[in-house]
Amino acid sequence: MRKAVVSVARLDLPNVDAELFERPSMERLVSAAPARHAPRFLLLYGSLRERSFSRLLTEEAARLLEAMGGEVRIFNPAGLPLPDSVPADHPKVHELRELAQWAEGMVWCSPERHGAMTGIMKAQIDWIPLSIGAVRPTQGKTLAVMEVSGGSQSFNAVNQLRVLGRWMRMLTIPNQSSVAKAFLEFDEAGRMKPSAYYERVVDVMEELFKFTLLTRDVAPYLVDRYSERRESAEALSKRVNQRSI
Repeated sequence: MRKAVVSVARLDLPNVDAELFERPSMERLVSAAPARHAPRFLLLYGSLRERSFSRLLTEEAARLLEAMGGEVRIFNPAGLPLPDSVPADHPKVHELRELAQWAEGMVWCSPERHGAMTGIMKAQIDWIPLSIGAVRPTQGKTLAVMEVSGGSQSFNAVNQLRVLGRWMRMLTIPNQSSVAKAFLEFDEAGRMKPSAYYERVVDVMEELFKFTLLTRDVAPYLVDRYSERRESAEALSKRVNQRSI
């Protein structure tokens, strides 16, 4: 589609490069060929306990996303080394990064421990780089955040996960889930009991699915930035000039 380039001279924008400045276009927010494959979701949880409530909640989220028509992968953090303690070609690191690139949306679910997300949760996110060569594994992808706690309801972990989602340049949906006294919310088989908490999880997954359908085809345009277009143009100019030396 044709880019909506605007004359910056008549808008009194002397610091803006007229060749790279664009007026956002409704046309470019409509995909000419919408994707038809099932939306792809990667789910991360933040505990290694045998009866991990963040894992149980993640599995409930996976069932819901699959029932809605999504393709789901859950990453098992067992065996993932601490960030920077091993090379990036470690099998668990490679697996996580491959899944991050494959996914179109994510769910991050952490227990709240000492008023924060767990180190296990943070380590997974820290192993996902902002860029791998020219590929940005998380930029423009959707994200839902959830937490479980052993006491009263809290939002410390989900608030921190939101900060990380923004840092990873993801589209974090407005809704979220925080399950208090999680040990009371799951039966012996590990299934979540009927409750307002469960209904909120349904709401969150439904919202995540819709936002993913809405944005996945136009994510590159949504995160296309003037500053990066300018940087890319300058880098191209330098490469061309170097070849001519």
